[in-house]
Amino acid sequence: MTDASSLPPAAPRPVWPRLARFLPYFRGSGWALPGMVAAVVMAAVTEPVIPALMKPLLDRGFQAGSLALWVVPVALMGLFAVRGIAGFVAQYSLAYMANHAMVTLRARLFGRLLDAPMTMFGQTSASALSNTVVYEVQTGTTLLVNAMLSLIKDSLTLVALLAYLLYINWKLTLIVLAIFPGVALVMKVLSRRLHRITQASQQATDRLAYVVEENVLAHRVVRLHQAQQAQGERFDRLNRELRRLAMKSTIAASAMTPLTQLLAAAALSAVICTALWQSSTSGITVGGFASFITAMLMLIAPIKHLSESAAPITRGLVAVERGLDLIDQTPSEQEGSHDAAHARGELVLDQVAVRYAGSNREALDGVSLRVAPGQTVALVGCSGSGKTTLVNLLPRFIEPTGGTITLDGVELRAWRLSALRRQFSFVSQDVVMFNDSIAVNVALGLEADRERIVAALDAANLGAYVTSLPLGIDTVVGHNATQLSGGQRQRLAIARALYKDAPIVVLDEATSALDAESEQAVKSALQRLMAGRTTLIIAHRLSTIEHADRILVMSAGKIVEEGSHASLLRSNGHYARLYNLAVSSVPDSALDSSPERLLE
Repeated sequence: MTDASSLPPAAPRPVWPRLARFLPYFRGSGWALPGMVAAVVMAAVTEPVIPALMKPLLDRGFQAGSLALWVVPVALMGLFAVRGIAGFVAQYSLAYMANHAMVTLRARLFGRLLDAPMTMFGQTSASALSNTVVYEVQTGTTLLVNAMLSLIKDSLTLVALLAYLLYINWKLTLIVLAIFPGVALVMKVLSRRLHRITQASQQATDRLAYVVEENVLAHRVVRLHQAQQAQGERFDRLNRELRRLAMKSTIAASAMTPLTQLLAAAALSAVICTALWQSSTSGITVGGFASFITAMLMLIAPIKHLSESAAPITRGLVAVERGLDLIDQTPSEQEGSHDAAHARGELVLDQVAVRYAGSNREALDGVSLRVAPGQTVALVGCSGSGKTTLVNLLPRFIEPTGGTITLDGVELRAWRLSALRRQFSFVSQDVVMFNDSIAVNVALGLEADRERIVAALDAANLGAYVTSLPLGIDTVVGHNATQLSGGQRQRLAIARALYKDAPIVVLDEATSALDAESEQAVKSALQRLMAGRTTLIIAHRLSTIEHADRILVMSAGKIVEEGSHASLLRSNGHYARLYNLAVSSVPDSALDSSPERLLE
């Protein structure tokens, strides 16, 4: 990750084009937008009424019989009643619009995450993505919409008061208008600085959240190695960096108001001096002067609010743009139109190559392979030989940089992604389950049929255990099924694969972390899963691959040997060396009970 302190100073783009990207998410809010605009206009046009009442009150109100006693009180009560109603309507309309836009944007973001290319998840941490979808969108939308309401309301109020000032005394009004270029310059300079600091704060927050995420996931490792102090210091450094940026942001945001008020005070002083001079030359009345000063003093509040709105608008825009950039810059996966309910399961790879970004060598280098329907093919080799890369190509989790891959004679890119991925079931050593019921986890993504779910659990050797639970298949398994043992989670994953009934099964070291008893139960379930299906097995344990139709030995991204278990041992090549290494590393007691158990 990039250190926030090293970020280059980047000037923000103009505000209105950036806001225009966000406006489409307000569509569908119905009456809220015109209701808010009408309420804000009503509130703004009533602002000059108070200074307008000052002139007749001071000029004629203290003369006997010149004004009825009820006129001013009734006018004030009516004025504030209208403003109160307008304020309520504006706030309610604003909340309706903000929540509509937030829900729409958040749903669009989550939808994009669901169909984003797999490379994005390798480049961006889960904490940064969840922070954008959950926190940034909500915070940014709230800040932005509240600030925009203030911007519209105070701008209209400013226009209304300035119009009244021009009507009363245009010469004095010109002095007032002279402060606006200075206010605009202050807001522009400080907004640019605030934009840079806000971007740096976002990245610092991501790094801090990532440290928390890592330590939550690795809590056992941290305690086992007594790394609490080192991780605490790591967290503290980032926490202090975030505090430093927050203080810089506060300075930039807080400086706008006093600088703006200083300019307003200078203009007020000039107006008073000019008005006193005018009173001696042109006979300006006390009421006229008081009315003008009152209206001018009322200008300070909207000017102050406008200067203060720069900070939340900047913060809100940066936060919302992060989500908008994720939508715009994350392309959807490309797909074709070919569809098939159930493939035969013939896979053909022709000179397939894969090179990951930033790597100086091929992860797969000209691999050619044909897997017949219903055939079981095992992939073995040292770590980094390309086994996992090969199987990840099949459902298009990654894309080849060269060569072609076909399923049933149709190139993978010509398939609809939903149809292509419907043909595959994966069972790996890293089982992923959702914090929901057993039934939901088995029927994941498909319509739940309770009888089929029970049958799949029975076939996975998990039926008896689930039946013993008080809630049966409705039992919630907890976060990533932590309430189940490793073997039970593996069998639950097998039940999911059985329920899906895909024609192609990929087993990625599905028994590598199990004890002997659990392994036997899982192996029995795997045999049922593999029956009649095209199966690709990535395994280190020899017991899971010795009966495979073909064994492919991979090294440095290439297939270097191919054959049955017996023929490969007789050839005394790569496979035999791996086998001998595995056997020599197993204790005698393990060999007596389970010969030829490991292939490391």
